[in-house]
Amino acid sequence: MKMLFKNPALWWRFEGKYYHKNLYRGIKNLIKWFKVVWKDRDWDHTHIYEVLRFKLEDQAYGIGSRDLHVGAKRETEKMLLCSRLCQIQIDSMYEMEYADYMETTYEFVPTDETKQYYTMEIEVVKDNLDEYFALYPRQYKRVMNGEVKWFGKITDTTDRKEIAMAIAHENQNRSRKLLFKIMEENIEGFWD
Repeated sequence: MKMLFKNPALWWRFEGKYYHKNLYRGIKNLIKWFKVVWKDRDWDHTHIYEVLRFKLEDQAYGIGSRDLHVGAKRETEKMLLCSRLCQIQIDSMYEMEYADYMETTYEFVPTDETKQYYTMEIEVVKDNLDEYFALYPRQYKRVMNGEVKWFGKITDTTDRKEIAMAIAHENQNRSRKLLFKIMEENIEGFWD
């Protein structure tokens, strides 16, 4: 806008005659992003992943649909892979996966006579964690060797649930690292 007051002819030549297109694109972007911004909150990392996921998908479909350069299809695939990895982080898919291999019951027990406060006691009825451990033999071995720390502590190798939780935590971390490694190596190619 400084150019408008200093040299109106230059402003018109480089910016002014495209002003209506920029205004239209800006309004279109506000509408497109409205749902994402409306749901955004400042207290959780999943909202960062949601914004990133939306941007990656939108850009992937934009670049993929125009197919203006030789590597457009491959770049689109990478962006959609990053989008899926963002969704894995949002859903905590790996962190909760071990629960599919366990049957548990929950009971709320009062903490005092007033029955105003309760604690939740979880009892494992049946576990199929051996199947889960078989899915991730390398992580299982690392947990058993004490190489995996989660929440700052080494896993108790006698507690099967804790082993499963450590594997799940490690898998979630690995998917996050993969997301940012792919982005680090390819983000400058995510253009049309």
